[in-house]
Amino acid sequence: MKKTSILKSFGSILSIFFMLLGGISVSAQSPMIKNVVLVHGAFVDGSGYRGVYDILSKKGYNVTVVQNPLSSLEDDVEATKAALDRQDGPAILVGHSYGGSVITEVGDHPKVAALVYLAAFQLDEGESALDWAKTEPGSPKNGILPADEKGILYYDKEKFHDGFAADVPKAQTDFMYASQGRFAAAALAAKVTKAPWKTKPSYGIVATQDEAILPSIQRKMYKKGNAKITEIKGSHAVFISHPQEVADVIIRASKEIK
Repeated sequence: MKKTSILKSFGSILSIFFMLLGGISVSAQSPMIKNVVLVHGAFVDGSGYRGVYDILSKKGYNVTVVQNPLSSLEDDVEATKAALDRQDGPAILVGHSYGGSVITEVGDHPKVAALVYLAAFQLDEGESALDWAKTEPGSPKNGILPADEKGILYYDKEKFHDGFAADVPKAQTDFMYASQGRFAAAALAAKVTKAPWKTKPSYGIVATQDEAILPSIQRKMYKKGNAKITEIKGSHAVFISHPQEVADVIIRASKEIK
């Protein structure tokens, strides 16, 4: 065989080798988990996740947004379980605010690979969201009204913008107030029976300008829960005002799970 032919053959082999090596590199960098399940909290519905949904969907994630009935912790857990049952593989489970109680109670589901607490309650066994909320004096901007005669909690119209979503345009928060969910007070006081973050990876997002769940309380819960903490300068509605930063944490979780 001529020398030039040998060199060409060797060059072709090298090209194929580097192409394969490049393919391995791309594969190593791609997300291990493609399913994401988003759980909302009190006084809002799943539509607030639109920004996070758009970002993740464009990156190829399969995103499911749970619509919690907010009638009890048990009912919200069942709604989330139903969403998890429909996943075709492991999922990152994300909970905002009271939704942290929900993802904690359902987090032992076999398809949950990691939990992301988004300005949320990361509870231990026997704890409730209300237990943690009472550990410090509440912000004067917090507008949760006393439960009505039917045991339902609503948010004060005059405080909704400043107390819940100060970094979201007021026209938008006015609509959020008008469409707030009918939230049962008993759900806030319900104690979880599990703590899946003890055996599964967890991530905690602190909203540093939160007037609903104080940032200091979020930090204490996340530290106790051994969560990987990310701080974002935003209100309690940080998932609406900073969808990219929130999505970045979810993407990070999807790539770090082994």
